[in-house]
Amino acid sequence: MKVLYIGGTGNISSASSRLAIQQGVDLYLLNRGNTDVEIPGAKTITCNIYNVDAAREALKDHSWDVVVNWIAFTPEHVENDIKLFSGKTKQYIFISSASIYQKPPTSYLITESTPLANPFWQYSRDKIACEELLNKEYRENGFPITIVRPSHTYDKVIPIAIGGWTEYTAIDRLKKGKKLIIHGDGTSLWTLTHSSDFALGFNGLLGHPLSIGHAIQITSDEVFTWNQIHEIVAEAAGTELNAVHIPTDFISKIAPGEKDGLWGDKSHSAVFDNTKIKRLVPGFTCRIPFKEGIKKTLAWFESDPKRSIINENTNQMMDRIIEAYERRHP
Repeated sequence: MKVLYIGGTGNISSASSRLAIQQGVDLYLLNRGNTDVEIPGAKTITCNIYNVDAAREALKDHSWDVVVNWIAFTPEHVENDIKLFSGKTKQYIFISSASIYQKPPTSYLITESTPLANPFWQYSRDKIACEELLNKEYRENGFPITIVRPSHTYDKVIPIAIGGWTEYTAIDRLKKGKKLIIHGDGTSLWTLTHSSDFALGFNGLLGHPLSIGHAIQITSDEVFTWNQIHEIVAEAAGTELNAVHIPTDFISKIAPGEKDGLWGDKSHSAVFDNTKIKRLVPGFTCRIPFKEGIKKTLAWFESDPKRSIINENTNQMMDRIIEAYERRHP
């Protein structure tokens, strides 16, 4: 099976790339060559996918069993892919996002039929528009789409709402005994999925004829409160959690840059029904519990001082939010 990953070296996609090689896939990675992530066994096409003319030239001698775009975020990106790959692939997989589901939700359990509506986050609205465009192209012209909706998937990132992701800031604060912000009262439910587990479900969809025309979410069945998530992170860091709970609307007023990601995603419970992916990929199950996965993540950060990024702007922002809140709520 000849497969093209556009991207393929990111937080979610690297594990899928490595697994594809192990599974004997003839894998090509198209990217700009700016990453230091290596996928032994994969062939590389160096190109900017957002430059349609350059991409057409780079891809002119190829046709594909599967094309996956890990880095399409706007309808324009999808329109370009339709032009590039119509008649050139048997399956086109678009990586969407579980943040597109309605906010606030009317049911705690999310399925693929949950309405799509996110008035808070432009990122999510753009993903919805991409899905709508692809579904239209599938209905009218038979473009062979599969839409995949990951939720909060982690590996080489720290999956907490404030002070984490590619930064080590929150972990540094934990180790120094400083306060860490938990949005709201920390009791909303949240789902975290290790990228290696996501890859097991995702790669099972490559070339899968019954996935054409469908949207499929792939997440863990392990569900935590945000309080539990922060406690597990603190335990993995070998320290105690010193948390302060602050309402999301207060955080948003003091630090507007946090507003979209909180109101548009992490302030609402996210629990997923994975019946569909388990039906399409029998035997799919997540094998890395968060308690183990986060230890691997922190070990990766701490194995190289260059990775342990402490962002003083983030520190100052968190201190500013905490000080403002505690002044009003002594």
